[in-house]
Amino acid sequence: MKYPDYGWCIDNNGKELYTAETKRLSSVFPSERQLSFLNMEYYNFIHFGINTFYNREWGDGKEDISVFNPKKLDTDQWCKVLKDTGSKGIIITAKHHDGFCLFDTKHTDHCVMNTPFKRDIVKELSESCRKYDLKLGIYLSPWDRHDSRYGTEQYNDYFVSQLTELCTNYGELFCLWFDGACGEGPNGKKQVYDWERYYETIRKYQPDAVISISGPDVRWIGNEGGRVRKSEWSVIPDEKDSVDAVAENSQQNADETKTMAKKLSDRDEDLGSRELLKNYEKLVFKPAEADVSINMGWFHTSNIFAFARRGRSAEKLAEIYWNSVGGNASMLLNVPPNKDGLIGKSEVRRLQKFTSLVSKPFEKEIGNCSFSLVTKDGQKRKADATFDEKGESYTFGNDELAISVGFSKVQKLSMISLREDLTKSQRVEQFHILAKLEDGSFCQVYDGTVIGSRKIVRFEYPVETDEILILPTQVRDNPVLKDIHLYSV
Repeated sequence: MKYPDYGWCIDNNGKELYTAETKRLSSVFPSERQLSFLNMEYYNFIHFGINTFYNREWGDGKEDISVFNPKKLDTDQWCKVLKDTGSKGIIITAKHHDGFCLFDTKHTDHCVMNTPFKRDIVKELSESCRKYDLKLGIYLSPWDRHDSRYGTEQYNDYFVSQLTELCTNYGELFCLWFDGACGEGPNGKKQVYDWERYYETIRKYQPDAVISISGPDVRWIGNEGGRVRKSEWSVIPDEKDSVDAVAENSQQNADETKTMAKKLSDRDEDLGSRELLKNYEKLVFKPAEADVSINMGWFHTSNIFAFARRGRSAEKLAEIYWNSVGGNASMLLNVPPNKDGLIGKSEVRRLQKFTSLVSKPFEKEIGNCSFSLVTKDGQKRKADATFDEKGESYTFGNDELAISVGFSKVQKLSMISLREDLTKSQRVEQFHILAKLEDGSFCQVYDGTVIGSRKIVRFEYPVETDEILILPTQVRDNPVLKDIHLYSV
């Protein structure tokens, strides 16, 4: 049986291997909190607040909060709908730019407890999340267009006090989420955010929570439409995702909602190639998150003519899922409740169809596969165990070219899911998948770049074969695959 006479262990596409530089690139690792976060893959945003009652995206802090009275609000309904449609967790807008708080806070009167509703929504959601086995995250806007302290050091004290309330009163949090918005407050001043103090507070009270976007743990994809890069690296230059860089590229006003859905900054099309990284001294492990709303806007609006009311189709959401979760990024899908405090029927229907579209390809997993490591001279070394039996990682040796996956009979392959063992960093820069033909030769059926937390390979047409090869052709160090799952039509 003749195997292809090329691969990383022969020439690595002419790229360096086993040098000080490749060792530097493959020595950047995720934290335990990042690894836990990466296992979530798909979770939801809940944008809800005073904007919901004013039919707009951004409030100015001057709203009459007495209009806030969602008479049918049911956080159990939110959690049941989202859990049933595949969610692993919920991030709620505890405070948006308008300064109105959805929780019982001792530090401002501009909160839900001073409305006709008079209920702590964050508390109710935390209880519902525990009931439905969902993780809870918090969005707390640093920008505050209502509070008179904004623009002074006293505002940093206020913000830390509210962070402390949220981190200590609502159980375990998986995420604190900060965007890059920083505009003028009611006194015309801008705030100098004390980020390090914010981070210290979170690490003290919620050490297992990731700090996302304007934070050290999870980075923004660069747009609000769920668009991802062809090669989505997690090992990136530290300065490429600084707080200042996030703020510069974030939405600056409510009118930018349309353009933010399409934007992908040219400066960040390449965030992690070895050609780029050689120019930067400090590298960090920072996985990407693709945030997108089920509607075109972030808050629910009852205005049928509004741009924000337009919905993304289930098919579009499924495409975003395949490209993000299947492309080394997570998917944060916003599902905004309506004025009644419920997720509406239109959103529920689209979520259900979306879940059906992304679940169906996973229904027919191929079992009883034989896994072997293949040397460059075509010899096979039988693996001690399959991935399914023990969940072991397979590390390529210096003379091993590929992983062979054999089937007991010819299969019609529709999809393959690959994951690297990221405790060994992100190593694969390019890989091929080859399928065995009837005459015993092999034909390339896929050409990919990064793998990372997950790469989902979907074939346009079924690949009929009884053996495939997964062939890394360019790496930073010997590849370590965490698992391989294969699916048929």
